[in-house]
Amino acid sequence: MMIFDQPYWLSLLLLWPVAIWWWRKQSNRHASLTLSSSEGVGQRRSRRMQIIRFLPGFRHGALLLLVLAMARPQRQWTTQRVEGEGVDIMMALDISPSMLSRDFEPDRLTVSKQVAIDFVKKRPNDRIGLVVFSAEAFTHCPLTPDKRVVQQFIEEVSVGVLEDGTAIGLGLATALNRLKGSTARSKVVVLLTDGENTVPTVLPEDAAQIAVEMGVKVYTIGIGKEGLVESPVSRFPDGSYAFDIRRSVINTRLLESIAAMTGGRFYRAYSAADLSQIYDEIDQLEKTKVELTSYKRSTDYFQWLVGLAGILLLVAFLLQWFMVRTLTP
Repeated sequence: MMIFDQPYWLSLLLLWPVAIWWWRKQSNRHASLTLSSSEGVGQRRSRRMQIIRFLPGFRHGALLLLVLAMARPQRQWTTQRVEGEGVDIMMALDISPSMLSRDFEPDRLTVSKQVAIDFVKKRPNDRIGLVVFSAEAFTHCPLTPDKRVVQQFIEEVSVGVLEDGTAIGLGLATALNRLKGSTARSKVVVLLTDGENTVPTVLPEDAAQIAVEMGVKVYTIGIGKEGLVESPVSRFPDGSYAFDIRRSVINTRLLESIAAMTGGRFYRAYSAADLSQIYDEIDQLEKTKVELTSYKRSTDYFQWLVGLAGILLLVAFLLQWFMVRTLTP
């Protein structure tokens, strides 16, 4: 169905008679030759005379098209209905040096980032944000419905931008702080780490209690194999890491406790396939339906009218100055 989105512009058509009168008045200003008799003058109109006759039509047509374009003609398509999930999700990602351990290919962090991006793509109707932590924590991306922005921030995550260490409690508290003003029906933190809490800035248990009071569920993920793993052991002046075999330890009891206190779940990821399956399960668990929203899709056509009006004016200009060559006083 064709409609005008801004039909009040059509009121300009009421000025159409005034415009025609003005153009005719202007055309009468051109020099003319008066003859006492038309006898002996050929009755056949020259090509130039025919062009002069049609020039006002080009201008009137261009003006009409511009008025119609300002009224913004649109084609309305079928009304669609969309169900939103109504979930605000903060992802808390460990970026301590141990996340570069090579028991995943190529390392734990690279796989975690890719799986997190895949998870974000599956949540088109939710707001998602990202907190990163090691010995410190900061909000890398606030809650946003723009999934392209979230994916870009996840891709930019790297090890070494914060002081070394693992502050699980601080990472969780920072994520909770971003959910403090949320009005979503469901609020969730997905916390991924590969170690123990080594920085007592905020106790993980205290952060979990805050989550309980806020009604936030925390899904905890312990990533990596325990035992001997090729991991970073020192850092070179250029920022790169030296690797050697070292023992990897994950405090699964702590992660289980956080999840249990908040009504979430604890998961262990020993491979990329495990991690992908975990995110799929979280995606299925966090489905909070909200009120149906209806909207209409439309296609604008004003640009075509503007383009056609421009062509008519250009043709009129070329005919006026290169073929007709009228003289004005």
